[in-house]
Amino acid sequence: MKIIFVDSPNYSNKIRKKKNIKFIVIHYTGMQSERACIKRLSSNKSQVSTHYLINRAGSIIKMVNEKRIAWHAGKSKWKNFINLNDQSIGIELVNKGHQFGYENFPKKQISKLILLCEFLIKKYKIKKKNILGHSDIAPLRKKDPGEKFPWEKLKKKKIGIWYKNLNFKDKKFNQKKIKKMFFNNLFKIGYRYFNKNKRTKKDAYIVKAFQSRFLPHNVTGIINLKTYVISHFLAHNIKN
Repeated sequence: MKIIFVDSPNYSNKIRKKKNIKFIVIHYTGMQSERACIKRLSSNKSQVSTHYLINRAGSIIKMVNEKRIAWHAGKSKWKNFINLNDQSIGIELVNKGHQFGYENFPKKQISKLILLCEFLIKKYKIKKKNILGHSDIAPLRKKDPGEKFPWEKLKKKKIGIWYKNLNFKDKKFNQKKIKKMFFNNLFKIGYRYFNKNKRTKKDAYIVKAFQSRFLPHNVTGIINLKTYVISHFLAHNIKN
């Protein structure tokens, strides 16, 4: 696996132990060009970085040593973990993102991402359930990698989680009860930034984050039967 090195100064001086690296967090760059994002990720002023960047041609660029804490996740939560920079490896995919014209992810880019993830999973013994998107851990402020990211394809390579073919028919649908059960399921899966017992307007961001990953053709922020059934399956079938 060929890797290009472009150093970023944006990391913590602390050296972390191998056993403390538990997550991979996937992002898109959300900028208009590869050149612009490399400039930003390697600038002292930006205070942001990543461990790896994969461009649209499939070239892998390493910017921060995995032993160091790169500043890619920001304010974030997953299960009992807060500010996931400390426990994660960040991978940025060059893509203009929702703000500048969200693009499909090229096959070469995803193929190299799969190779890189397989390497990191083996090296750090990372569990497949701990392969996350930025929107999973920061759903109130982030959309990446978004609904065009092929999570189902990655799952076929044992990277990340997905669900099997489910039966969505013949299910009784009580909207109020389903909402409560849905958020209980999300809490079990690992999502945070909501109150299990109290609904607010911010909940729509959480629902959209879940749908963009597991129901990408129906990112509405509304909990329909299919959204609930998928959440139920994942909550009760993901091994700890």
